[in-house]
Amino acid sequence: MNLTDNLIGILPDGREARLFTFSCDGGLKFSVTNYGATLTSVSMPDRNGKSEEITAGFPQFSDYLGPHPYFGSTIGRFANRIGGGRFAIENEEFRLKMNNPFCQLHGGEGGFHTRLWDYSTEVKADFARIRFKYLSPHLEEGYPGNLLAEVSFTAYDNNSIEVEFAASTDRPTHVNLTNHAYFNLSGFNEDISGHHLMLNADKYLELDENQLPTGRMIDCKGGVFDFSSSVKLSDNGIPKENELDYCFVVNEPGNSAQPSVVLYHEPSGRKLSIYSTQPGVQVYSSNFLDGSLQGHGNIRYQKHSAICFETQHFPDSPNQPSFPSTLLKPGEKYHHKTTYLFKTE
Repeated sequence: MNLTDNLIGILPDGREARLFTFSCDGGLKFSVTNYGATLTSVSMPDRNGKSEEITAGFPQFSDYLGPHPYFGSTIGRFANRIGGGRFAIENEEFRLKMNNPFCQLHGGEGGFHTRLWDYSTEVKADFARIRFKYLSPHLEEGYPGNLLAEVSFTAYDNNSIEVEFAASTDRPTHVNLTNHAYFNLSGFNEDISGHHLMLNADKYLELDENQLPTGRMIDCKGGVFDFSSSVKLSDNGIPKENELDYCFVVNEPGNSAQPSVVLYHEPSGRKLSIYSTQPGVQVYSSNFLDGSLQGHGNIRYQKHSAICFETQHFPDSPNQPSFPSTLLKPGEKYHHKTTYLFKTE
């Protein structure tokens, strides 16, 4: 296990952004930066030992400072959509800064993905960890309360990454944190249609014409979104005829013996299993990539060239009383964990 720390760039105000690179004995290598608590790179060997980049990101720090589709970002205060950019707590309405005509998306333009986080590192014989902290002030992007957010990335030599989220507040507020990594286990040599997907989810959330949940849950069984057993995406017309951008309801969140997600690419043998305590996972087939962004290895990220698994609470939960609550109160601790296990078969 090895962890390095290097300067990656300078912010316009003169503050330094750092890049931390983990190298696992099992062959996995990944990097994170304290700008946006962002996962910038993941490379792993295929079954023949050839290592390739399997997540979308930029080699140049400056690209993270401009608009981008949240490549590897920590999302907060609230992942996904809040309808109308508003919610009420104890009969007091809070209006959020809108970055979408119908909602606030992923915490707004000034969300956690744009913040420079404090950090500390820890290296032991069998793991290495970086812990990020950020104090989000009262009414930042419209959210009430001073929120202390923490995100840690822990690497183990079995090629796993444990991402742990924690938060506390001094007044009631809504919190929903996730990581927004884009994966392609082929090393971006093809689109995602040849990947196999399994989800431990029997239902997904119905959406209206503005991509907001109606409050209803739709049965997956027998439909194109039935991933109860491993399915080659192209066999269900995904993503060409049936694009993915839905929140799936996890059957057994927190079950350490049952992954929420399994993604497999047979030609390379690469396999990703995701275990999470979160009740939902937003699955997104990169429908809005258009080839305009160029990343690692000069790859141009085309439509449907990657897939995201955003473990989280449900979108628009503050306005959907039937959904699991995202309200965090003083004295309570927000805490969730997602583990990414990479293997070859």
